[in-house]
Parts: sequence; structure tokens; C-alpha cells
Amino acid sequence: MNALKNIIAIAMIALITISCKNETKPEVKTIEVATEAPKKLDPNATYAKAEFTIDGMTCAIGCAKTIEKKIAKMEGVKSATVDFDRKLAMVEYNEVKVTPTSLEETVTKVADIYKVSDMKTVDVFSEKDAVQ
Repeated sequence: MNALKNIIAIAMIALITISCKNETKPEVKTIEVATEAPKKLDPNATYAKAEFTIDGMTCAIGCAKTIEKKIAKMEGVKSATVDFDRKLAMVEYNEVKVTPTSLEETVTKVADIYKVSDMKTVDVFSEKDAVQ
């Protein structure tokens, strides 16, 4: 009888030990990220480069990056960079689809405090170390 009690006790302990395992499998979630289709650039287009000063920016991330993104999304813009420290925008664009006036309008539509000045067409963008 003692042997039977011992076997039952061992069986109960084994059952409790086996049933109390907390093996959790990691939950896998798939998240879809919306991506924009890359711009299709016209290989036959004539691209011009423009530089202009933007006054009214107060920060590099909020102001300069927002303006840069708005310009870059314009139809016909190949590249856009806004340098907060120099208050300088450098844009390469398709001359048929974009004009200096449309660039200025895009900047001023972001916020009324931004003012464009010294708009000029250049062959090569000015270097970062150049004194303005």
C-alpha cells in the first residue's frame, strides 16, 4: 500500500510539473507599410538646378525637412535639399514641369512665415563650406 501511495505521489508531482510549464511562443505580427512608388524621371528631360534662400525657418527637423519633403514631392523635381544652417535650398528639376515661381509657391504654402529670396539658376550647387 505504501508503494501505491508513493507511485501516486510521484505521478501527481510529475503531472503538476509538466502541466505548469509556461512555454509561450512569440506572437508574430505582420505590419504593412505604405510606400510610395518611386518617381519616374523623364530621361529626355532637361534638368536645371536652382538655389534660393529660405527665411523664417526655426529648426532643422520641423521646418527644413518639411519644406524639403514638399519640394521633393513636386512633379518634375529630381532632388531637393534644404540646409537649415545656411538657410539654403538646392533643387534639381525638370524645366518643363517646374518653374522657379512654382518652387517659391510650394515653399510659401508650407507656412506663411517662410520667405524665398535670392532665387538663382546654377550649373553646380554651392559647397557646404562656402561662405555666403
